[in-house]
Amino acid sequence: MRLLLLLLITFLSTNLLPAQELIIGSELVKPGIRVIFEGAIKDNVTPSDLHLEESKTDVHLEARVNWASDKTVTVPEGAPRGGFVAYLTITAEVINERTGERLEDIQVVPHINLIDNLHYARNISLPGKRDDLYTVKFTVYPPEGAQLALHKDWRENHSDQLFEQTQFEYKNVDFEEIANASRR
Repeated sequence: MRLLLLLLITFLSTNLLPAQELIIGSELVKPGIRVIFEGAIKDNVTPSDLHLEESKTDVHLEARVNWASDKTVTVPEGAPRGGFVAYLTITAEVINERTGERLEDIQVVPHINLIDNLHYARNISLPGKRDDLYTVKFTVYPPEGAQLALHKDWRENHSDQLFEQTQFEYKNVDFEEIANASRR
């Protein structure tokens, strides 16, 4: 019986519980888009020729971008609360605060998994030691041109674009615990 219980606990802790993630920052972008920036545990991502191998990765850098689910935040009529906001371009820069080394122009691209569902992410190798502190800058760009067509009602009620390009900067980000963790 003890063995069965131990096996069940092991299975649940390694397969069903959400993976550990480091919340780097949470932002609200008008008109009601919640952006949560995270450092997640490295993972195996395909197509493998476009993504850093898990064995060469320190951090799975993520941006979860959804219409706000918090009822205190106004979202545009018709926007599905909690729904994924698609067609964005998101870049990141990671700067080692000790050495000044940089990892620039990181393209954070659409991913899907069973924990976060649709999100933007990229496997990265840190520009320095895992126990160094980092400054992380994210730039979020609205869809351009033909990526997203805007109907007249949207333009009249909001803008001629989904939102304004915006940048967020976070200092003293400590990736050590996440970088040393493993999903398997």
